[in-house]
Amino acid sequence: MASSRVTSSPSPRIPQPNLAFRRLRGQRSPAEFAAAVRRAAREIGEQVACDARYIGRVEAGEIRCPNYAYERVFLHMFPGRTLTDLGFAPRSSVRGRRGRGTGEAPSAHLPAHSPAHSPAHAAAGERAAEETAEAYEPYDTQDQQDQYDTHDNHEESDVLRRAFMTGSGAAVAAASLATFGLATDAAAAGRPPRRAGTGEAAALEEAVRKIRLLDDRHGADGLYRRAAAPLRAAYALLDAGATRQTTADRLHAGVGELTLSVGWLAHDSGRFDDARSHYAEALATARMTGDDPLEAHAFCNTAFLARDAGRPREAVRAAQAAQRAARGLGSARLLSLLALREAGGWAGLADRAACERALARAQTLFDRGPSDADPEWMSFYGEAELEGLEAQCWSALGDWERAARHARRAARLQDPHFTRNTALYTAELADDLARGGRPDEAAAAGLRVLDLMDQVQSSRILTMLSGTARVLLPHRRTPGVAQFLERHADLPRTA
Repeated sequence: MASSRVTSSPSPRIPQPNLAFRRLRGQRSPAEFAAAVRRAAREIGEQVACDARYIGRVEAGEIRCPNYAYERVFLHMFPGRTLTDLGFAPRSSVRGRRGRGTGEAPSAHLPAHSPAHSPAHAAAGERAAEETAEAYEPYDTQDQQDQYDTHDNHEESDVLRRAFMTGSGAAVAAASLATFGLATDAAAAGRPPRRAGTGEAAALEEAVRKIRLLDDRHGADGLYRRAAAPLRAAYALLDAGATRQTTADRLHAGVGELTLSVGWLAHDSGRFDDARSHYAEALATARMTGDDPLEAHAFCNTAFLARDAGRPREAVRAAQAAQRAARGLGSARLLSLLALREAGGWAGLADRAACERALARAQTLFDRGPSDADPEWMSFYGEAELEGLEAQCWSALGDWERAARHARRAARLQDPHFTRNTALYTAELADDLARGGRPDEAAAAGLRVLDLMDQVQSSRILTMLSGTARVLLPHRRTPGVAQFLERHADLPRTA
């Protein structure tokens, strides 16, 4: 998405000291507070190069609104507060100045594959793009902040971005898909196809499968950045055209599913703005091609994201839209999952009766069993996931005993081969037990999660564990709780 450039001279605005932020620093020195920021970033899978100078610039009012990475870290450090509570200006009030050099790609997080790069996608995606503009629009600082934004931006990604921006087309696309071991014969021979064929479509579909499998086993954090290049490559293949209409249909469906997969990686690693953008792009693709299965999937993910982002009413609406799109697809299991997405929204709205109705509908549909019409992407949805999502609903409603009961079932039913979900359900169990006044059992469950964290990278799970640790702090003299808190504090974090 293009953003307007400002060519006028910088505003003469006199910085106003950020006294609220200074109060939060307390008695710590700027250097000590910067170290605390870096530790908090590692807890949620972020990487920021915060130092005493950055803290000084914030407190002096030179940084009116932090970039998205720092925003996530600060809100993690001070739960329940908003940016305004931390002394920053609302992002909407400072938007419009560009902190990057002219012509540079938006961000290491934000892909350069927007459907606007293709005339056909531009028309179909205009409405969805407008709805997600906030994820792409720049923020204002008194000067450039990029020196502090140290998210991985590997040389390979830079080369790929430059190649796409100069229109290298299917050659770079096929080579980029090789990131996941999916190079096509044409790419291997150095002969890029003028148009994509069945080989490229198959490679794209296999990329989706591989990303989903790796996420199931290891979580999203380390995978998200690696998946950006195949996604850009997929859009380049789409723009190159296809030899047949059937192949073009496969490419559109594959690109949509890959966009949703990468969006989920962003979602699970706490990058909600990025995820929202990916989901909107997939929805635009679905609407353009009349792909009901893809539309149902896009709305399903949007509902889940809205719930996690604290927009429960939007979660309900998106889940209901997904059910309308899925109504004629013949998959009871898909409708069951979508009913659970709706239940999550109702739980967020504290509407217990509506939540219970949606949960009952989800169980009834699930009991009809699997069918050939079930989408491939729903391979994760079994009895364990059903129990895990229901546990989240009861947790949101504050019924900790019932939530713990379902979370325990989810952890017990989950295939241990999928480490990430086992850790997720057990972390849910630990949190429910802690909040339900059972600290010893909560600590034991938390320790089981910690045993798995050398195999899993998921900001979602790390955030849940941090919340559990805070709840258990008053019980830190209890031996089991003390062991959990000590191990949690020493847990290696990877960004």
